[in-house]
Amino acid sequence: MLAMTRISNLVGSEATQKARTLFPGILVAVIVAVSAKFLSEHYATPAMLMALLLGIALSFLGEEGKTVPGIGFAAKSLLRLGVALLGVRVSMTLMMGLGWDLIALVVGGVLVTIGFGLLVARFFGHKWRFAFLTAGSVAICGASAAMAISAILPKDERSEERLIFTVLGVTVLSTIAMIAYPILVRVLGMNDVAGGVFLGGTIHDVAQVVGAGFSISEQTGDTATLVKLIRVAMLAPVVLVASLIIRGVAEMDDTGKRPPILPGFVLGFLVLAAASSFGLIPPFITDLLSQTSRWLLLIAIAAVGMKTNLKQILSVGGAAIALIVVETLFIAGIILAGITFLT
Repeated sequence: MLAMTRISNLVGSEATQKARTLFPGILVAVIVAVSAKFLSEHYATPAMLMALLLGIALSFLGEEGKTVPGIGFAAKSLLRLGVALLGVRVSMTLMMGLGWDLIALVVGGVLVTIGFGLLVARFFGHKWRFAFLTAGSVAICGASAAMAISAILPKDERSEERLIFTVLGVTVLSTIAMIAYPILVRVLGMNDVAGGVFLGGTIHDVAQVVGAGFSISEQTGDTATLVKLIRVAMLAPVVLVASLIIRGVAEMDDTGKRPPILPGFVLGFLVLAAASSFGLIPPFITDLLSQTSRWLLLIAIAAVGMKTNLKQILSVGGAAIALIVVETLFIAGIILAGITFLT
């Protein structure tokens, strides 16, 4: 009994010490995230973009001092927890209402875009890691997908640089698309359903999809959101299959380790998605976990920004920008062609 008490006290002491070590960095990341949310609501700017830029402005906090451990924890562990909680947004029952043809179009668009990115990246001077990171984020769900995919890629000295550049790129392009694509929908004379499929199947981030869809009509907004959730649902299987392939054929990272066969955050995503699809999670819990996911991802991207060197990001070059733009235009073309064929 005495031994158990000593072990309990030791564990408690270690946990308390770890919490004290991580607290300053996590607190700074939370403050940056709250500031970004405030600015986004008052100046109509994506919160992810604001958190990233504010984080980069405070990058000195991620280089030395008491905040370093907590910032690292937020950039890795809180990020994975946020991605896992994304699963509560997925409901297979609602998605089936779109019909198998549209579901196949959206799923096919995701897979073909990833394949396209891997194929053309060499012409832009980039290797498979950056190609998969950018194509996956464009094809699935923007910044969230970029962070999830980055977690399974073998790490090297440029991993965070590639992640930050991708998040920045897809967020900016998604914001441009939120403004431009509704105009295109009207010019092409699409009906509410077709417009929703186009917006949900092409715009990178969920928030921008919602904004673009409901700027046209309520039905377009509902359809766009539903289509976007199909792309979000593709995150887990894409990351799972990719992690298996990478583990089998890719080189080990700088720590001498390979990515896990089934990342814990992917398993969490799948469990929550299944529970949500079968109606096992009460609506108020779903809303709570969904909001928690958004905040965790916002805090994580702020932390990632604070770990980033701006000069290194800018050194990625114009070819990287061109690659993300080409991938964005490609998925837009694929979805538009599919809508034209199906309707």
